[in-house]
Amino acid sequence: MLFLLAALSGGAAGMLTWLAGEGVARGVLAGLAVTGLSIPFFDRLVASETGDACGEAHDHG
Repeated sequence: MLFLLAALSGGAAGMLTWLAGEGVARGVLAGLAVTGLSIPFFDRLVASETGDACGEAHDHG
């Protein structure tokens, strides 16, 4: 699910860049950049939902 969200974000950013008139190459580069940056973002977002309220993982062992 994490990579699906990243791919959708990158595709949307690339498409919007291309539609803005920046060309295909810049659209692809923008999409790849957003995909790469959104993976840690969505990872932290999903991890905060499964962790405690502070977003920190505690060792209970």
